[in-house]
Amino acid sequence: MTPAVSIVALAQPKIAYLSILPVLVMLGGAVAILAASSLLRRRVDATTTTVMAVMTTLAALSLSLVQWFDVANHGAHVSIDSAVVEDGFSSLVAILVTCAAFLSALVADGWMRREQATGPEFQALMLLSSSGAMIMAEANDLIVVFLGLEILSIALYVLAAMNARRAESGEAALKYFVLGAFSSAVFLYGVALVYGATGSTNLPQIADYLARNVLLHNGLLLAGMALLLVGFGFKVAAVPFHLWTPDVYQGSPSPATGFMAAVAKAGGFAALLRVFVSSFGTLRTDWQPAVWVLAAITLLLGAVVALAQRDIKRMLAYSSINHAGFVLLGLQVASARGVEGSLYYLFVYTFMVIGSFAVVTVIGGPGDSRHDLDRYRGLASRRPWLAGSLGILLMAQAGIPFTTGFLAKLEVISASVGGRSTALAVIAMVSAAIAAFFYLRVILLMYSPPAVSGAPAPGSDPVGTSPSGPDGSAETPEAAGEVAPTLTLLAEGPDEPESSPLGATTATAIALCVAVTVLFGIWPAPLVNLAHQATLLFR
Repeated sequence: MTPAVSIVALAQPKIAYLSILPVLVMLGGAVAILAASSLLRRRVDATTTTVMAVMTTLAALSLSLVQWFDVANHGAHVSIDSAVVEDGFSSLVAILVTCAAFLSALVADGWMRREQATGPEFQALMLLSSSGAMIMAEANDLIVVFLGLEILSIALYVLAAMNARRAESGEAALKYFVLGAFSSAVFLYGVALVYGATGSTNLPQIADYLARNVLLHNGLLLAGMALLLVGFGFKVAAVPFHLWTPDVYQGSPSPATGFMAAVAKAGGFAALLRVFVSSFGTLRTDWQPAVWVLAAITLLLGAVVALAQRDIKRMLAYSSINHAGFVLLGLQVASARGVEGSLYYLFVYTFMVIGSFAVVTVIGGPGDSRHDLDRYRGLASRRPWLAGSLGILLMAQAGIPFTTGFLAKLEVISASVGGRSTALAVIAMVSAAIAAFFYLRVILLMYSPPAVSGAPAPGSDPVGTSPSGPDGSAETPEAAGEVAPTLTLLAEGPDEPESSPLGATTATAIALCVAVTVLFGIWPAPLVNLAHQATLLFR
């Protein structure tokens, strides 16, 4: 007699589609751009891809706002078998990332026209990378964090190599890929060790296990946490895992660099804050000293080394390292106020850095290779609107009052003092004072008189004079039958390409970044309340 076979119904996980709808829209937009370029007989131009990317980001931004109000009214909840969480934290990061993608799409439009890179790859990869950052923010499982990390990173590797006419672009992409692959392996090894120590990769289950059990031998768990910190440290460019940053920022196309600086940090810090504050909060006394050291050396090295840079993209690369140190202050405190300060800092930094690199994209000219600081000498006399915009954005990064950067630094430093990390707060203030020098140096260069080629060196005779006249007096070139040399601007001489014309899309992106930086620097309440509400709804 044949034994009865019991049939067990397959349990399907509950899916709350609203929690993943912004990610699906970003992925769908990337697929739509690639499909249009592949299936249409007519070549898809830059205007079409930019319009599709902008519409996708605005749709995702609208859904992220809907998600925010849903969380505010109904509270946080998880879906897909607790692998994804929808809370105020993930919603705010989704808003941040979609804003960054929207602005970067506008900046990239002008760059693609100038460099004749009319393919759909740039915009599609940017949307894919943004979806990875959003997945990292709402991940409720270490495996999902790794999935988002790889989606974010692989697209960035290709974006770094988008300028095929520059050897530096391919070199930057190769360096980024090799070091990024190594850091991903380290991160995954850390996930394995944490799973071995706790029996789970789900973040709430890890937190519950650590709250209910006392580990007598926690070496395996501490090693796993250390490796996770290394993996995240590479992604956010914290010292000593920052070595890729200057070369990659310098070699990558300027719009890709601005996007990378904003979105990679947003995704990396979102996952870092969720994993360590939410899951490993009971072990904060074990990992806080390591983060303290990491934040201190990141703050100091980023500020000090930036002083020696003559390339503005390398200077902004070390500046981004210094900013990462400030965000680490909020993590080190491991409190609600620290998370709030870090969220606010990430939000306002996004607009400051994308706006700065938008100006750098224009000044870099055809080939996107002219980024020496001398190019910025006398910029205010040639292009006053660009000089004023960059000056405001750099002052915000320096933390000048009445800009969003001032309040961002104040928030994280106040949280650090409130968490009894006064020494680290002092180090942060010292690094801010050092950083103010190289920001103000660029501003002074822009508002200095333009230098001229053929100008005499200090202590030499003026141009057009000679001490060898027959009577011992100075002889002019005209008297000797010579023609005086023509004085030309050093910033844009005959052998150097002119700066790019300012297109409408790039001008719009710069104007929006400056407006947010100034408006919410004077009236900070809306953004501060947004970060505060996100922290209250942090699961």
